Amino acid sequence: MWKAPTGEGEWADPDARWLRSVMDGAFLLLLGSSLIRFLTRDHDRTHTGYAVALFAAFGLLYVAGRLLAPAPRPGARPSTRHLAWLGAVSVVWAGLLALAPSATWCAMPLLFTGLQTLPVRTAVPLAAVLTALVVATELRLSHEGLNPNVVIAPLAISAVATAVLVHLQRQAARQRVLIDDLVRTRRDLAATERRAGILAERQRLASEIHDTLAQGLSSQRMLLQAADRTWETDPGAARRHMRDAAGIASHSLTEARRFVHDLTPADLADRTLAEALRTLADRECGNGLTVGFHLDGVPGPVPERIEAALLRIAQGALANVREHAWATRAALTLTWLDDQISLDIADNGRGFDPQRPQGPESPAAPDSGRERGHGLPAMRVRARQLGGTLTVESTRGEGTVVSAAVPLATPAP
Repeated sequence: MWKAPTGEGEWADPDARWLRSVMDGAFLLLLGSSLIRFLTRDHDRTHTGYAVALFAAFGLLYVAGRLLAPAPRPGARPSTRHLAWLGAVSVVWAGLLALAPSATWCAMPLLFTGLQTLPVRTAVPLAAVLTALVVATELRLSHEGLNPNVVIAPLAISAVATAVLVHLQRQAARQRVLIDDLVRTRRDLAATERRAGILAERQRLASEIHDTLAQGLSSQRMLLQAADRTWETDPGAARRHMRDAAGIASHSLTEARRFVHDLTPADLADRTLAEALRTLADRECGNGLTVGFHLDGVPGPVPERIEAALLRIAQGALANVREHAWATRAALTLTWLDDQISLDIADNGRGFDPQRPQGPESPAAPDSGRERGHGLPAMRVRARQLGGTLTVESTRGEGTVVSAAVPLATPAP
C-alpha cells in the first residue's frame, strides 16, 4: 500500500525501494560487463585510459546522484538537483559511447530512471534521444552491411518500455487521486459521525433535563411560592411545602446523577413500569392538581429502553400539564396489548391547537415569553427511536390527550 514519504526521496513503499534496488543493481552489472567487454574486445589502446576514466566517472556520478539527488515522490515535479544529475549522467554516457560503444546497454537504467521520474512530455523525448544514440552507435560498429535488428530491436525495446512505464505512471496518478478522495471521504465521514454523536448526546441530555430537572425545578418553585404565601397564616402547611420541595430536590439530584451516567431512571431502579408510573402520579398530586393512574391488560416483561422512554414521556407530559394546561385532573393510563404497549396522558385543562404546537397556548409552547417548546418534540423523538408513534389530541377548552404507542419488540439502538 502506498504511504506518504517521511522525507525527500525516502519512501515507506517497499515496492519502490525494491524497484530502485533492482535498477541500481542492473546498472552496476551492465556497467561492469561493458567495461570488461571494452577492455577485452573493443579498446584500441589509444583512448583506453580516457575510456576507463569515463567509465569510473559515469559509475560514481550515477551512485552519487542516487544518494544526493533523490527521485521525487510520485506525482511531484522533479527537483532542480535531480534534473541536473540526470542531465549530467546522460551527457557523460553519451561521451562514453564515443570511446566505448559497449556502454550502449547502460542506456536501459537511464531510460527507466527518466521515464519513472520525469513528466511524460520530458521523459518521451529523452527516451527518443537515448534510443537514437544507441542505434547510431550500433550502426557505427556494423561492418557487415545493414542489419535490420540493429535498428529495429532498440526501437522496439524502447517503445515497449516507454509505453508500459507511461501507462503505469498515469495509472499510478489516477490511483493517487482515488486514494486522496478516499482519505478525504473517510475524514469527512468521521467528522460527520462525530458531529452526529455530539448532536445525539445533546438531544439525550436535553430530553433528560426537560423531563427530570426542569419538571422538578418547576414543582419546587410552585411549592416554595405556596410556602411563602402561607408562611404567616399557616406555618404547618408552609413547612409541608418546604419538605415536599426538599424531597423533589433530592429526587432530581438522583435523576441528574443517573442520566449523566446514562442509567435507568431512579423510579425504575427497583420498581416495574406500572409501579413507577403510579409513584409518579402520586408525586404530581397537589396544588390543585389530582393525577390518577390506571392499568389495563396483564403486565408482562418490558425491555428497559421502553420502560425508561415511557416514564420520561409521562414525566414530560405531566410537566406540561402542571405548567401550561391549568388543569385540575390528569390521568395516566398504561395499556398492555399482545404486541405493543401504550401510554395515555389526559388532562381537563384549557387545551390548545395541535396544528400550532409552538403557540402561546400550547403545553409545549413558550411560557411567559421564555423559549421552551422542547416537550412534545422530545416525546416524539423518544417514541420514534423505539419504532413507535406519539399522537396529540386537543381542543381548546376541552383538555389534551397525549398517546404513545410502542411495539414490544424494539429496533436495535
